[in-house]
Amino acid sequence: RPVRRRSTRSVSRVSVQFGTDGIRGVAGTDITTSLAYRLGRAVAEVFSLTTCVGYDTRESSPDLAAAVLQGLVDGGVTARNLGVFTTPGVAVMAAEANGVGVVISASHNPFADNGIKLFGPDGYKLSDELELEIEQLVDSDMSKKLALSDKLGRARRIDGVQDRYIEFAKRTLPRNVSLDGLRIVLDCANGAAYKVAPEALWELGAEVLEALVRLARGPAAKARTVLGISARQVEELERDRTLAEQPCAAARGRSWGLAPCGFDQACTKR
Repeated sequence: RPVRRRSTRSVSRVSVQFGTDGIRGVAGTDITTSLAYRLGRAVAEVFSLTTCVGYDTRESSPDLAAAVLQGLVDGGVTARNLGVFTTPGVAVMAAEANGVGVVISASHNPFADNGIKLFGPDGYKLSDELELEIEQLVDSDMSKKLALSDKLGRARRIDGVQDRYIEFAKRTLPRNVSLDGLRIVLDCANGAAYKVAPEALWELGAEVLEALVRLARGPAAKARTVLGISARQVEELERDRTLAEQPCAAARGRSWGLAPCGFDQACTKR
């Protein structure tokens, strides 16, 4: 006879309130693994759909993602672990799976912060009504909502999502777009696009200086700035220093471009 699985995660009540872009706060204080677990459980309860989970490069992100994945499994749904992945990339993968997307990221917030944002099957953020339903579930008694042993979900790591997202992003451009002859200094600012951005630009024909895209963690990640390092690299190459001050204009009509992390803003819909 199926038995109800006892979760090793806490199901004590916590409160959550969505803002304009998910929930954010100080990792370990406001955004905890207990909250992440309960949010995973609530997402499973509301949607009962395959759920894609990706996260950024913050040191707190893997633990929070693991808690969300466990909550989804305990809630009885299939969970796909995308690993370090861009926010729009998670939205794309969720839409392709006709499922839900969960992103562990605080975007431009300080290093110590983290957050969780959700995408629906259409690849867009959730409606206010759905967010309210999830808030209420997170704040409710979830101890009786664990899936039976034969109804537990499964979590699996999905490889190759970087390449799939690169192809999607390139398809959003006109067919005749080429970056041949453009040399680009690229600083992904330790962001989740540190893999896909240089590869996509190279595939479009650009010469990419990858000295600035290596992932850094800890104090190095906290200390780095996007424009400062890129400007210094441009100076060393004796090129136009104004590129660092006008990153948006750098991609047109120049022999050198500066691409801080704009690739992370690729369109999430065809």
